[in-house]
Amino acid sequence: MSNNKSLSQRSKASVWHPFTQMKIADEPIGIVKGEGSHLFTEEGKKLIDAISSWWTCIHGHAHPYIAAKLSAQAANLEHVMFAGFTHEPAVTLAENLLRVLPNNQAKIFYSDNGSTAVEVGLKMAFQYWKNLKQNKTKVIALNDSYHGDTFGAMSVGSRSAFTEAFSPFLFDVEFVESPARNAELCLQQIKALVAKGDVAAIIYEPLVQGAGGMLMYTAETLDEILSLCQRFEVLSIADEVMTGFYRTGSFFASNEGEYAPDIMCLSKGLTGGVMAMGVTSCTQEIYDAFLSDHFMEKTFFHGHSFTANPMACAAANASFDLLQKQEVKEAIQFINSAHLRFVEKIKNHSNILMPRVKGTILAIDIKSDAKTNYANAVRDEINHFFLDRGILLRPLGNTLYVLPPYCISEDDLAFIYATILEYLDC
Repeated sequence: MSNNKSLSQRSKASVWHPFTQMKIADEPIGIVKGEGSHLFTEEGKKLIDAISSWWTCIHGHAHPYIAAKLSAQAANLEHVMFAGFTHEPAVTLAENLLRVLPNNQAKIFYSDNGSTAVEVGLKMAFQYWKNLKQNKTKVIALNDSYHGDTFGAMSVGSRSAFTEAFSPFLFDVEFVESPARNAELCLQQIKALVAKGDVAAIIYEPLVQGAGGMLMYTAETLDEILSLCQRFEVLSIADEVMTGFYRTGSFFASNEGEYAPDIMCLSKGLTGGVMAMGVTSCTQEIYDAFLSDHFMEKTFFHGHSFTANPMACAAANASFDLLQKQEVKEAIQFINSAHLRFVEKIKNHSNILMPRVKGTILAIDIKSDAKTNYANAVRDEINHFFLDRGILLRPLGNTLYVLPPYCISEDDLAFIYATILEYLDC
């Protein structure tokens, strides 16, 4: 029996979409194909994916190399439980990641998305101190932070409308000023807290606070934070879910400073956006604190049905292969240079604030009568303006940002910039 309704209509009738007020939302746009930096709607319209589909598709859509590796893996081993078993794609991926992570990272723990990678990092930190029989139970997080939507991840994210309904169930967190807004105050507040001796960990997005508005701070400030952590024996958890895989110009944002975190959380670009996957890495010292001669003592009792799924590992290894290619590294440098030239061109425009670039991330705040944040109603105006012109941007409130796949063409990037100027001048 044929269905004459559009994909958009069928979705609206049966699907509950994320971050969406379903009563007033437009019909979802039906996408039937992706290719490179483009998406194709069911009506045949081509969209430039200027934000890599929630910052994940770093190589663009339907990359043939990743698709071929997935197909080969599906024909060989699609899944096996990871408790008591292992497999080549997972071992290879761990080896690959440890080659490019900071030198102090020694072990890889697999999960299935960014939020759970953060949950794993938090649980590792809390249990580490418990296993050492030290009473360290507090955690520090940054204002304007976002770490995911599971309960632990929500707890360490800034309180907002996103978390309000769940506030009675979130654990207490010590929030300090964002280093992007006031680095000196941030450092003062952290020092005062860690000096008390009961802080287990600090969690942060290194160099760029993504969902908080693409807020950027320096590697020097991050080094000062991590120096305090080492001095007062506080574990540091770097949430690299968005910043990893060359987004900030370095393979990981944590590579840019002198100090390295104790725990790192990865997802999004990990598989090139092709499969859901999360990774939490840690130091040998943390790993060793979980070792015991007795099963029920000190063991890290955490896992997921799809932990280290071979298909996801195969996609991640394929993405890793692509990131080693000179043409991909040159594309990343090209995007950064193009962003910097565009910012120089518009930096004095009367309708913007804080034009900024870090690696492949370009962000500007659109002047508005309302406060600069995710709830700013300018969001919908910007979104519709660019969709009408064939560009997917999805701003963070009145923060307009461009975070393209590395395969984007010079022409497409120029068109995005021209359309931003058109919006600013209208």
